[in-house]
Amino acid sequence: MKLNRWIAVACAVLGVCAAGVGDAQAQLPPVPDGATAVAQGIFGPRGLKFGPDGNLYVATSGMGGTTPTCSDVPGGPYFGGLTGTILKIDAKRNVTTVATGFPSTYNPPTDSGFGVGDIAFLDGQLYAVIAGGGCGHGNPTKPNMVAKVDTVTGNWKMIADLSAAVAAHPAANIDADDYQPDGDFYSLIAARGRLFTVEPNHGQVWSVAPNGKVVMVTDISKPEGHIVPTALVDNKGGLLVSSLGLFPITPNSSPLLTLQPGCGAGGGFKVVDCGPNTLHVAASSSPGLTTVVAMDWGPDGLLYVLELSAAPGFPTPGDGKVIRIRNGVVEDVITGLSVPTGMTFGPDGALYVSNWGAAFAPIGQILRYTVR
Repeated sequence: MKLNRWIAVACAVLGVCAAGVGDAQAQLPPVPDGATAVAQGIFGPRGLKFGPDGNLYVATSGMGGTTPTCSDVPGGPYFGGLTGTILKIDAKRNVTTVATGFPSTYNPPTDSGFGVGDIAFLDGQLYAVIAGGGCGHGNPTKPNMVAKVDTVTGNWKMIADLSAAVAAHPAANIDADDYQPDGDFYSLIAARGRLFTVEPNHGQVWSVAPNGKVVMVTDISKPEGHIVPTALVDNKGGLLVSSLGLFPITPNSSPLLTLQPGCGAGGGFKVVDCGPNTLHVAASSSPGLTTVVAMDWGPDGLLYVLELSAAPGFPTPGDGKVIRIRNGVVEDVITGLSVPTGMTFGPDGALYVSNWGAAFAPIGQILRYTVR
């Protein structure tokens, strides 16, 4: 099952889709116990990162538009527009728009939305990965991409065409009933002078250099099949990547993959096309993760994991949580979240979470937690 359908199911189950936007806007959800609301009333918050200026930047899905898909896409049609946005939250919790006009899409049967998937800073420069672009999302002139964003002027430009990249490098294993030709890019990080992004629908990890050079560094679908990888973190010269796991939700079904440089055998196969930027699946573990949508290293050096909805069945409010892994054992850190979609640690050591990110209504929250 691909990522956008997970979000769609969450939205439908929650009953906070487009038909109820007006009511939802007037009825913001309560702030969970133990949290401080840094911002509320956001439409589709996704990944978030702190910039070198100390401000918090937030990717949002946007509301799509009216242009239908120009190709036959399973689960469609999708309707595209240029409504994806990046927001900034300053120390006084003022929310302003940094940049807008990014490709966005929505699916009217369930009203799931995709736009700016995540953001990252590399050498002080803001970059965004776009998940709502391309014909498959109703944006034929604006592909999925990595964009370079000027945080002062709001101007942005595409540096890498990711729709073209996935078309040129098809995954080894795809689900024909669940195929998005442009991909559904989700997480973005900066590491070792490059950007890394994961594409859940095709099951691939890509790198993008500041000059726009794009490399498919790992095809996770080859050794692991269609596991819907969503989150990644830097790890000792390689990456850790996790996934959504089985659907309907099956607790503890999200594997954690260790990706390492080189061409060594891993995951039961040997990389054939191996260049200097290749990573291979060196190990796969199951520490007890469920529906992972974000990961980050904590100030304590431990891995923290955000779960969309941890209970069996369908995504439901209050079942999202943050866990950490200590000596291979998982422990709950934060519970009571509702379809969260992103998290990051701040310079203050606190954890910031995009809550209600999977609701197609302006009820998203950015929450701050003191982690002990």
